[in-house]
This record gives sequence, structure tokens and C-alpha cells, in this order.
Amino acid sequence: MSNANDHSAALPVDTQPLGFEPSRLRIRAGLTTTLIGLFTFTVGAKPDWFGWDRSPVVGFVQIAVFLLGLGIICLGGWISLLALWKGKHRTIAADIGLRLVGTGYAIAVFAGMADVFGMGSQPLPQVPYFGPWQASGVLIGQIIIAAGFLLLIPYEFGNAKR
Repeated sequence: MSNANDHSAALPVDTQPLGFEPSRLRIRAGLTTTLIGLFTFTVGAKPDWFGWDRSPVVGFVQIAVFLLGLGIICLGGWISLLALWKGKHRTIAADIGLRLVGTGYAIAVFAGMADVFGMGSQPLPQVPYFGPWQASGVLIGQIIIAAGFLLLIPYEFGNAKR
């Protein structure tokens, strides 16, 4: 008198995706997000390229815009590179890469906003100044982000399948 549905809860469910092909939609969404972030970053870093430069110094709004653009770039890269891992287990290096992207972005934000946070060369009553120390800190953050993205790439050596 047992029904076919009575013992179906005891059977393991296969949670692996059917194919190992990356999701084209997620990759396209990630790349589109990255391009939007690149445009935002460029507007913040070089507004004169678009004829929008209104100040001879790099101020708070300009710093905030290019850091927002960098964050959008990180989000888009994260989305598209994780889509390449579909159906495979991520390696420890890839997990470290994810954390490096976040750490690099945090370093870039804190270096770029150092004057706003009270740790820069200009005290807060003065206009925030994006000087060589802040630029070096943002560059170091970007290098760490790039290293994280390199670790996120799913390399396959030989015929080894994970």
C-alpha cells in the first residue's frame, strides 16, 4: 500500500547543475555592470574628458564618484567571474581572491577619503585634498583588487576536473 511519493523524501536530491557552462546572462550582467562602473569611475577621475570639470582641485564629490565607480567595477567583476565557476567548486585561491577584492576596495575607500575621515593631510575645516599619499593608497587598493580578480579566474590545468 505504499505510494511512490512515500519514500521520495529519503532519496538524495542532485543539486549539481546539469551543465558546466557558465551562465551567459550573469556574465553579460556582470560585464555591463563593470562598464557602467568604468564610466562612473572615469567621470569621477577625469571629468574634464567630458567637459564637466568645474574645479581645479579634486574635491569630495569627485573622490566619492570615482570610489563609487570603483565599487561598481568590483561588483561587476565579482558577478561575472563567479559565473565562470558555475557547477564547479571554488578553490581556496578563488575564495582568497574574493576577500582580496573586498579588502582592496576598503583600502581604496579609506585612502581616498582620508581627509574626510580626519586622517589625511588637510584637516576637516579645509577642502579635502586628493594628494599623492591618497593617490598612492588608492593605487595600492586597485592593485590588490586586480590580484583578487586574477585569483578568481577558474584555471584548469591539463585534464583535471574539480
